[in-house]
Amino acid sequence: MGAKLRVYKRRIRSVSATKKITKAMEMIAASRVVKAQRQVAASTPYASELTRAVTAVATGSNTQHPLTTEAENPTRAALLLITSDRGLAGGYSSNVIKAAEQLTERLKAEGKEVDAYIVGRKGVSYYSFRERKVVESWTGFTDSPTYADAKAVAAPLIAAVQKDTAEGGVDELHIVTTEFISMMTQTAIDDRLLPLSLDKAAEESAEASKGEILPLFDFEPSAEDVLDALLPRYVESRIYNALLQAAASKHAATRRAMKSATDNAEELIKSLSRLANAARQAEITQEISEIVGGASALADATAGSD
Repeated sequence: MGAKLRVYKRRIRSVSATKKITKAMEMIAASRVVKAQRQVAASTPYASELTRAVTAVATGSNTQHPLTTEAENPTRAALLLITSDRGLAGGYSSNVIKAAEQLTERLKAEGKEVDAYIVGRKGVSYYSFRERKVVESWTGFTDSPTYADAKAVAAPLIAAVQKDTAEGGVDELHIVTTEFISMMTQTAIDDRLLPLSLDKAAEESAEASKGEILPLFDFEPSAEDVLDALLPRYVESRIYNALLQAAASKHAATRRAMKSATDNAEELIKSLSRLANAARQAEITQEISEIVGGASALADATAGSD
């Protein structure tokens, strides 16, 4: 019985050590998600104003630009999947990967080839394990992305859109990421960044400007030159905002997962403590029984000798 009690005590110490780790990770994730939320809020006005400017140029001129013009028969699409570098975040990465799989199937059903671009080790490992081709991947910054990271990701994607499909280019650019809605809700979404949907961009611009009508502009040196300058910035800002949304979602998912792990550890410790107490009581009862039995045997032996 003493050996059983030692096992319970050892397990309680082990679970208690795990609880300290998960509690610390929960607090770290909570602090990081607040910072990520502030970054998302700070990046949104810039992205909104760029959307307004690009929409104004595209709708205010008759310029046919490769980043705003729909291909007649699109045959190839680029898919940017944003996952996490680390785990311990519940179903965060698996949910966004599932959304990417659904989008891939939908694009293939439309007769389009899909080129995968992956952000995060979880997505890279998923594609590598299944021996799927990845055009380019990036890792190491998903917890705290910077605008420089967004530019690095956007550069090959913009170049692919500007190329002809016969030269390895694509007709469309889609992004799959996780939208941060609240501390308890994060949703995997897919969105088409290019070619720019002018109707959708106009709606977003109107919403950002609270219904204000877009002003008329004169473009110098030309509308096409303005689009050449603005659209890459537009893509970079959208990708940067998506990276920040994904980072905030990941930290929120980690906080939730670690809180659940901490609560489970507390319940396990309570359960093990009850078992240890029961084992201790049983051990004490057995010792008392042995003492009483020994005393009775000694008393009987003494009486017999008399």
